[in-house]
Amino acid sequence: MGLYTSLISSVLFPLHERFKKHDSVEVRKEMETSQWWDEKHLKKLQLSKLCQLLTHAQTHVPYYRELFEEIGFKAENMRSITDLTRIPFLDKSKIRANTEALKSEIAQDLASFNTSGSSGEPLIFYIGKKRVSHDVAAKWRATRWWGVDIGDPEIVVWGSPIELDVQDNIRIFRDWLFRTKLLPAFEMSEQKLDSFLEQIRTMRPKMLFGYPSALSHVARYAETQYLRVDDLGIRVAFVTSERLYDEQRQQISKTFGCRVANGYGGRDAGFIAHECPKGGMHITAEDIIVEIVDSQGKSLPCGMAGEIVITHLATKDFPFIRYRTGDIGVLDTKVCSCGRGLPLLKEIQGRSTDFLVAQDGTIMHGLALIYILRDLPQVRAFKIIQESLQLTRVWVVSETSLGQELIEKIENGFKARLGQGVQVTIEEVAEIAAEKSGKFRYVISKVASG
Repeated sequence: MGLYTSLISSVLFPLHERFKKHDSVEVRKEMETSQWWDEKHLKKLQLSKLCQLLTHAQTHVPYYRELFEEIGFKAENMRSITDLTRIPFLDKSKIRANTEALKSEIAQDLASFNTSGSSGEPLIFYIGKKRVSHDVAAKWRATRWWGVDIGDPEIVVWGSPIELDVQDNIRIFRDWLFRTKLLPAFEMSEQKLDSFLEQIRTMRPKMLFGYPSALSHVARYAETQYLRVDDLGIRVAFVTSERLYDEQRQQISKTFGCRVANGYGGRDAGFIAHECPKGGMHITAEDIIVEIVDSQGKSLPCGMAGEIVITHLATKDFPFIRYRTGDIGVLDTKVCSCGRGLPLLKEIQGRSTDFLVAQDGTIMHGLALIYILRDLPQVRAFKIIQESLQLTRVWVVSETSLGQELIEKIENGFKARLGQGVQVTIEEVAEIAAEKSGKFRYVISKVASG
């Protein structure tokens, strides 16, 4: 670690966090000890924190006070983490309907956050300083796994309006001090990409951070321009907020000459899991309990795919208890070779809306159609929108006109998977805009999300 990085991570950033009334430094240090604990020790810690969370919710959170009374649940009777399954799920619709009732009556300094979600309908929720501290600590710990730290030069390719709307003088000075440069992921024109690559080459960052779609897009453009960026000393590219595809990992790694570390979480659900250098996707078990459930809400064992449900143990001010993320994943029974005792996510298959429904009811991952288009060299970008069981639209950006033969090939490939009675409409467009958040989604199913 360089002298400047050491000054930032050991002195200035801790002062910054203390000024904001965050205890992220202490939490990170505790996490760097507990990450080596065995499963039994970690579960004991989880149960203790869970009892505290549920007791607080029962006493101070109107929504849960009423719910617990209605179902006859008493927090003081908790004996096992499995007792958690007696509490009904929390989902986005319940949060929208009960936003005020979900606030703790003794909460202070709550900050309002929102996420657009897959439907585009905003989800507004609140986060207290304890929750922020724990999320910062979890991300910080995972960053240090890769031999980089706060204060090392960093390029962030991001698109969230929350980040981009606060670029005031204080934020600009803080980013300069901490050697972080934010590049907006909303617009990816050739002029913008040229500017991005120039800034990356000038700054020579130790780490990149951003959406996998955005970083892989920058990497592909660098390759087409024969611009070398694998000699800058970049150690790791942290990607999050979207499904990471194998092709994206390979493209980012090859072009930038660095490892790729996948992260999984959200502004609502928190920092759920992060990949270590040995490849294990470690769950932040000190803060988050992960359940995998089927479509009927029944718990599934390790190794079976289902919806990821989380309980965030640092959310007393606005509890996220058995929160349905809408993501599909698989828990692992193995222990990572890195030696950490943190449990593992074996797979994160994507959001439920990344899946498609065939006419006969078969549910398949969007990759079934993505690969049809990815195999075509003329296709530069695409987006698949399943409007209904009868209609699927495809937007395509191509190097040259697709031609009738190629259009029919795409249609036949889609129909072979979705059903021969499906209408497949292919539209050639000049460009495909990212979502409002700056993310890019290859597949949107209005059938799977229903």
